[in-house]
Order: sequence, then structure tokens, then C-alpha cells
Amino acid sequence: MIKNYFKIAWRNIQRNKMSSFIHISGLSIGIACALMIVIFIQHELSYDKFHKDAGRIFQVTLNGMNDGQEYWAGNTPPPVGSALARNIPEIESFARFYKPNDIVVRYESNSQSQKSFTEKNVLAVDSNFLQLFDFKVLEGDVSTALLRPGSVVLTEDMATKYFGNERPVLGRTLLLNHDKKPFTVTAVLKNVPAESSIQFDFLAPVADFPVVKRFSWSWVWLQTMCYVKLREGVRTDRVSIQQLEAKFRPVIKVESVSGLKRLGTSYDEIIKKTGKWDFRLFPLTGIHLRSGIIGMPWLSKISDIKYVYIFASVALFIIILACVNFMNLSTARSSKRAKEVGIRKVAGSSRGQLIRQFLAEAFLFTIISSIIAVALVILLLKPFANITGETINPNNAFTPAVLFAIIGLIIIIGFLAGSYPAFYLTSFKPAAVLKGKNLFSSGKKSLLIRNGLVVFQFTISSIIIISTLIVWKQLKFFRNADMGLNKENVLVITSTNRLGKSEESFRETISQLPGVSNASISTSIPTGSLFGDGYEPKAENNEHIAREIALSSFMVDEAFVPTLKIKVLKGRNFSKAFSDSASVVLNEEAAKQIGWKDPVGKWIQYPGNNNQLFQVIGVVKNFNVQSLQNSMIPFALFHTSSRTYDIGVSHILARIRPGNINNTISQLESKWKSFAPGEPFDYNFLDAEFDSQYRSEQRLGKLFSVFAGLSIFIACLGLFGLCAFVAERRTKEIGIRKVLGASVQSLVSLLSKDFLKLTIAAALISFPVAWWAMHKWLEDFAYRINIGWTVFVIAGLSILLIALATISFQAIKAAVANPVKSLRTE
Repeated sequence: MIKNYFKIAWRNIQRNKMSSFIHISGLSIGIACALMIVIFIQHELSYDKFHKDAGRIFQVTLNGMNDGQEYWAGNTPPPVGSALARNIPEIESFARFYKPNDIVVRYESNSQSQKSFTEKNVLAVDSNFLQLFDFKVLEGDVSTALLRPGSVVLTEDMATKYFGNERPVLGRTLLLNHDKKPFTVTAVLKNVPAESSIQFDFLAPVADFPVVKRFSWSWVWLQTMCYVKLREGVRTDRVSIQQLEAKFRPVIKVESVSGLKRLGTSYDEIIKKTGKWDFRLFPLTGIHLRSGIIGMPWLSKISDIKYVYIFASVALFIIILACVNFMNLSTARSSKRAKEVGIRKVAGSSRGQLIRQFLAEAFLFTIISSIIAVALVILLLKPFANITGETINPNNAFTPAVLFAIIGLIIIIGFLAGSYPAFYLTSFKPAAVLKGKNLFSSGKKSLLIRNGLVVFQFTISSIIIISTLIVWKQLKFFRNADMGLNKENVLVITSTNRLGKSEESFRETISQLPGVSNASISTSIPTGSLFGDGYEPKAENNEHIAREIALSSFMVDEAFVPTLKIKVLKGRNFSKAFSDSASVVLNEEAAKQIGWKDPVGKWIQYPGNNNQLFQVIGVVKNFNVQSLQNSMIPFALFHTSSRTYDIGVSHILARIRPGNINNTISQLESKWKSFAPGEPFDYNFLDAEFDSQYRSEQRLGKLFSVFAGLSIFIACLGLFGLCAFVAERRTKEIGIRKVLGASVQSLVSLLSKDFLKLTIAAALISFPVAWWAMHKWLEDFAYRINIGWTVFVIAGLSILLIALATISFQAIKAAVANPVKSLRTE
């Protein structure tokens, strides 16, 4: 019997090729979209789960208060891991990593050929790092690979990059940094999985980086990331973890005594000043999607769970659109199938048999569509991955979970898409059908269902279009917003500290090039890493000001402000005419938070460096050193001669004159090679650095654009089907009107106006829903656009024009048909 159902269904598909093609096209596109989103969500949810003990590994984070504002930091002080492991029996082990600045790596072969590259993904790690985490090893022993200073572990790609295809590479020597310190390769790992929140190309012992040892006592030097592994059997639910965290405070209070004493403070004093200074545990498997409020400065693979929810919703809506489209097309052919139903009932078929027949037809459509959809996914997965910015391996895409999703989609779509036609068409009375009575009159119930389906389709499409427009509008705002500095045509030569004492000479040399208007040395760049610490403003004449302020800062020379065209509002900039080693320039936000109306001449003290004092010599207009997702922070500029801190890196920012930029870059490279032969010339542009801050939003905009187009296409297929249904039902009416003198224009208007009303209704319903959804999305940005009425007008007109174009085809076709033929048929 089942075989017979599918045989009849196949014959119906062959008999109605055009209708079947539209059915299958809509379902195939819908299922393909849903599958790609399912694969993307599976990829997002799989982060860090490849580690054997992923469920027992937690990152130590710092939760504190600063000026009444709560903050979370993923970077923690060096002693915290050992302090917790010594005193908390539930913790089995810990491992830390420190992210140094860019490192030049060289390989010299027989002193004849040399390869040198600037590497950004180098981590300094504890010796047990590869035992706590499960990164697959190709060569070497993970238990000993990082025990000795001067060891280096590299990934498979890096082994090929430096040594070609020669294997093994154990025992080979690489030279690191400008001092060409030799490091011996002790292990080679498989490339770090894309689904890892910790990404690296090289691992070296933390002992080879003296800065970590120098601050190993410090509880305020937040420059390491620490992970702990809990013992087997320790409960890891939220309540149990909170109970475990409650044990941390007394441990930290005791362990931090000597370190905080060196800074002239204590744990109790910090709590008294700030109100909170607690260490927490965050699950490794939640870092990628759920650590949005925690600062993770050295983890590049950080996303947001909200995007998973957004894309899951889009997948659901597109599947529903495809099903609605199927229903509308099925009802469009209902008058042709009605007599078939009547004859089958007269011949003895029960309604149950007919329902199963129609469901079998729907399942056959769904199975064929699913096969095509899988082929489309295989074909389009790589371009889709490029849009999402993720590395999705096609070989790992069709996991058991995805295959289960495909089977589930076939069952759900088959029932959902086939149920309405099956129950609707089999409800006709055979006597009425065979007498030729009009069974498709616009009864309130059937009309409400059909019109409701169309409104639903175009409501969803309109919401996606509005969302897409707002995302792109926000991105345009990011690109064109007043940043308080001019980021255009600023070339950044990275890690110029490699020049040593020649750095200033190099800056002066390139400043004289005809294509360079200004050049400055800075410890960092806007969008780059920030040095931050607490400072104490000095009150005068009992003025009421903040006792302490957290300042982020750069150390710069006197050319920094003019190079970036930052406006000086009060006082002066650094100048060679003065000795500015004890001077500081604040931004407006810093002066505001301190409470100074006229900051020039006032003093701030830095407890972190022997209570060093700085006099405020100027105030500059607020300028953004972070993306516009973040609010303005209090910021300071210290002169390079102050040496108030040492982060071991500096860069040169050069403002390039518009014109022959490529020629200027060639000249800069030539000068670099004359100052630093053998050192790679690495540069980028400041505006590109800012743009890179908005990759998630750019990805969202591209995906929304694609899904908006597909949802409109599917919705138009459904509208096309419903228009065909109405034209078919009103064939006799149209023929009579034409005989009585109705024009083609009036007939097109007659057939179109009801659908355009539905489209307008859909737009009006979508407006408040889209406004609410995008208003919630924009709340995450400190700087954001106002959602104006123009977005809704553009979306509404777009939906209206697209619907009109779809309707017009069927309406004109019906209006120009020969009335004699239609009346004879009726």
C-alpha cells in the first residue's frame, strides 16, 4: 500500500512538472538554508569540547569593582593559580599562559639561507600546559616538551613553513627575537582545531620570558591567563561551583599578603576601597559563546550566544516559510485535484487513505528536496563558511547530529507541509465535487488561513529586510563616526622596538620622506592592547575629587597628537622644548571622572611605580582607542621619556600623504631594510584595524542579506501559488468581465489589490517587531544609530514592489486570456 502511495505521488510529480519544480525549489532552498545554519550552530557549540577533560577545566577570572562599576577580567595575576592549587583540594592542577608581543622567528640553514617571519601567535606557557589540554601531538613527548628553558613547540603548519616537508624536525633550532636566542624544537602538534578558543602557532616555556618572573609576586599585574582542572568526581553544576568559589576569598586574603604589602596595600583595603575583588571559575566550554562580559584580551575566537539564537530563529522561520509556500502551491492546484478526490471517494477510498496519499506526496517532495538540499550544502558550505568567518571542515559537517536533523526535518516538513492540503482536499463531498459546485468560495475560514499564510510569509521577510538594513546602517555609522582622531592614511609599522636605539633615528628619517607628513612612536595603537592601572589624583584646597581612577594609557612622543590629528582642548601637547618625563595628557573623560574642571597643573600619583608623580599639562578631546561597541574610557598619554612602565613593544604611526601610497610604502620598506637588515617589514593601516573590530557585525550583515533574499524568494513562490489559485478560481468571473468590456488594466488591478493589502498588512505587523528586535541588538553598542522611519519606508516599499512584480505575472496572464475559452471551460 505504501509503495502504491509513493508510485501515485511520483506520477503526479511527473504530470505537473512546473508546479512540482516550484514545490521542490522552495523546499530545497529552505532545507539547505536550515541545514547550513544547523551546521554553523553545531560548530559554534562544539568549541573546546575536543579536550578529554573539557567538563573539568575552568578559566580563573577576576570579578571586581572600579569606581562603582563592576568588571570581569579573563586576565589574572601570575600567583593566583598556584595559590588556589595549594589550598583548594578540589583543584587537581593549573596551567597559565602569557601572550608576548609579536616575535620575529628565524631559521638559518648552514648560514646560507635564512627564513624570518614576524609571528603573532606565540604563547609562553607553564610546563604542564600540554598535559592539561589535549592538543594532538605528531612528534615529541608532551610531558617533557616544555620542561626546559629554550624549548619550543610548534604546529604542523609552522613546521612546514620553516623546515619544508622534511621530517622529523625534533632537535632543529629556531632563533627568536632580535637577540636571536636559540630555541630547540621539542614537539610538533597537529594544527590547533578551529573549534579551540585558545589559538597558537608556537609554545615556549614561560621561564624564557623574564617579565613573567619579574612580576611573579604581583597580584595587580594582570597579564596571564590561568586555567584549573578539577579532580574527578567534583561536581561542576553552577551551585557547586559557587560553593567552591566561596572558598577562594580566605585563601587569596592570606596568599596575597606579601605581594600587596610591597604595593603598600592589603586585601582588606582593596575590598574597602572597591567593594569587590573576587576570583571566579568560568567553564572552558562556555568561553567561546558565553564570556561576553569578561575581558578576554588574548582569545581571538570569542563570539556571542545571541548570534546562535538569532540564526536558529532564522533557520526556523525559513523552514516555516518553505512549508507555507508548499501549502499555498498545493491549494492553488486544489480545484484540479478536487475531482480526483471525488472519483476516488466514489470508487471506495476512505478519507484516511486519501490523507495518507497526500502525505506520501508531501513526503516524496520533501525527500527529493532534502537530497537536493544536501547537495547544495556540500557545494555552498565553503562560501558560507567564508561569510561566517569560521573554518568549517566539510568532512566533519555531517555529524550524527546533523544527519539526525536531516531525518527530523524530513518528518516535520513532510507532516507540516502536507497536513493542510491533505485534510483540506479530502474534506470535500464527492457529490458536490462531481456536480461541479464551486468548492473554493471565499469562506471566512479558508480565506483567513490562506491570507494568514501570505501575511506571515511577508511579515518574516519584512523583519529580515529591516534587520539587514539596520545592521548595515550601524556598520556605516561605525565607519563614518567621529572617532576624535583621523584614522585615514595612517600606516602602522609594528614592533619597531626591534630597532633598539635606532628607533628614533628611523622615525626622523621617514618623517623627511616626501610622502610622509608626520611620524610618531607609541607603545600601542588605537584598537591595540592597552596598559591600565590605578592612579591617585592629588586634591588641592579640599576639593572634592575621585580618590582613585583607573587609567588606560599609551606612552608616546610629541608627534603622536599631531599625527592622529587629536584636538588639544586645554593646555599643551608634549614638546621637545620642555622636559616632559613627569608630564601627562588626559582625555576629557578622565578629567570628568576625576572631577577636575580645570585639570592643567594638577597632579596624579602612580602607586604601581614607586608613587611616581605626573603633572597634567593638557587635556585632549575624547578619542576612541577601542571599537565603538565600548563606551569612552578615561585615558592618558605619558611621554616615552617617563618610562613609567615597560610593555616591551613600540610601534611607529606614519601619516601618509594621499597620492602614490604604494611608492611611499616602498620607500618606507627600503629605509627599514637599511636600519634593520634581515628583519621583516610588517605594517598595516589604522583604518583597517578599526574595521576588523566589527567582524561579527559584518558577518551578521552579510548573512542577513543572503537570508533576506532567500526568504523573499520563498515568500514570492508562495504568493505566486496563491495568485494562481485565485486566478484559477475566478476564471469565469474574469471571462464575463472581459466580455462586458473590462480592460486588462482594470482586471490586473482587481486581482492585485487584495494581495497588496495583505502585503501592506504584513509590513505594518513587521515594523514594531523588527523595531523591538533591533533595538535590543543595538543596546549592546555604546555608540549606535537611531532607528529612523526611513528604514521602515524602504523595507515596506521593497516588499510592496517585489509582491507587485510577483502578482502582476499571474494577473496579466489571467487578464489577457481568451474569455471565450474560459467561459466554455466553465
